[in-house]
Amino acid sequence: QVQLVESGGGLAQAGGSLRLSCAASGINSGIRSMGWYRQGPGDRRELVAGITTEGNSNYDDSVKGRFTISRDNAKNTVFLQMNLLQPEDAGVYYCAADWGRNTYWGQGIQVTVSS
Repeated sequence: QVQLVESGGGLAQAGGSLRLSCAASGINSGIRSMGWYRQGPGDRRELVAGITTEGNSNYDDSVKGRFTISRDNAKNTVFLQMNLLQPEDAGVYYCAADWGRNTYWGQGIQVTVSS
């Protein structure tokens, strides 16, 4: 059974940092893209950052220069380093992984930013 488990969320002050981690289990190899999505109250889930197996990354414009996505292919893990956090960065962050014909999702982790 494929499972993605996020960690590292919580409360940060504006201007602070958090580092999210997401580990995929139940998969030996072959994960293609991995990414982080954010969903605010009443909002749609939107892509924050994505990264391919080769390490090519893309970011939402709102986080460029502040967030960095990385991955460890050997450990099926993806990270999101979030610096200079702003209140609008708050929400539930979901990890996603493309494997086989499916996209798998984590359960989500809360990020709160106080102003």
